[in-house]
Amino acid sequence: MERIYFDNAATTALDKAVLDTMLPYMTEKFGNPSSIYSYGRESRLGIENARKTVAKILNAHPGEIFFTSGGTESSNTAITAAIRDLGCRHIISSPIEHHATLHTVEHAGHKEDVKVSWVKLLPDGHVDMDDLRALLAGSKERSLVSLMHANNEIGNLLDLHAVGNLCKEYDAIFHSDTVQTVGHYPFDLRNTPVHFVNGAGHKFHGPKGVGILYINENVKITPYIQGGSQERNMRAGTENLYGIVGFAKALELATEHYEEHSQYINDLRLYMADQLQQHIPAVGFNGDLRGRSLYTVLNVSFPKSEKSEMLLFNLDINGICASGGSACTSGADAGSHVIRAINNDPNRVAVRFSFSRHNTKKEVDKVVEKLKELI
Repeated sequence: MERIYFDNAATTALDKAVLDTMLPYMTEKFGNPSSIYSYGRESRLGIENARKTVAKILNAHPGEIFFTSGGTESSNTAITAAIRDLGCRHIISSPIEHHATLHTVEHAGHKEDVKVSWVKLLPDGHVDMDDLRALLAGSKERSLVSLMHANNEIGNLLDLHAVGNLCKEYDAIFHSDTVQTVGHYPFDLRNTPVHFVNGAGHKFHGPKGVGILYINENVKITPYIQGGSQERNMRAGTENLYGIVGFAKALELATEHYEEHSQYINDLRLYMADQLQQHIPAVGFNGDLRGRSLYTVLNVSFPKSEKSEMLLFNLDINGICASGGSACTSGADAGSHVIRAINNDPNRVAVRFSFSRHNTKKEVDKVVEKLKELI
């Protein structure tokens, strides 16, 4: 049975060109980047060239880019630093953040004597900007605003500039989880009012276990992981050399082909939405499908029935990979905290289909056919 992979927001296939770039660092170029002999210097050069590449693409300074183990570590580092080093005693976040942010914020609320506020959401899942302003205006202490750039389940896009400028007005620190958008959209960090953003290589055909944290040069923080002077004293531990080299290569490729790939993927997503509307009665969509939305994600709402309750399981049996919410929580199927927060209708079942350039219209047709049978 041929497998149809429609879960690219969870992870993507490693690009062959990225693997080819990584392989030499797994074989002959294996020196420790902190060693002083030529072997080590070669590895160090690999890392610093990768940093320059990433900084150039995101229009940041190389000194603002730190390599981490991924988006989760980057979010944890930023949120912890805002409390510990930047004097934030109030965190404003949203109930639909990725758990890497949500759990970190909740933890801080319990442990750090920090006040936590949840910004209101509009019915389509976007952040209520008036409520955000009210929360910032009403805060007696310095706030950290942590809001994701694109939601990993429903695809809603935040206006980074609008939120960033609001934070500026109230001297707040702004962290945005950009895991779903780095490698998918052009960034111009020098001209974006944000203090921290993060990325993960495996969301754009790079390796797993490597990410970045951008720390604006005007912000001074202390390390989250102690023990060595790696990453300019910001993250202890021997660097993930081949991951870092792979991250930069994947970002380079994603940027080079951004126009054609984003257009292709968005067409595919809208094609699937149209096909579903034509063939499945009472189908709906979560989020802001035809508005400010991530071009890779389609969150479909089906009427609940005996059949549709087992939908993901039945899709899987038929070789179709999709998800109910975030892949990170699929084991304990408690449903999705994101869907609960915006549209808590017990008579609907949500399924996320997310696409990459490897997907085709033929695959969409097959999945739609299957869904007609299953529902």
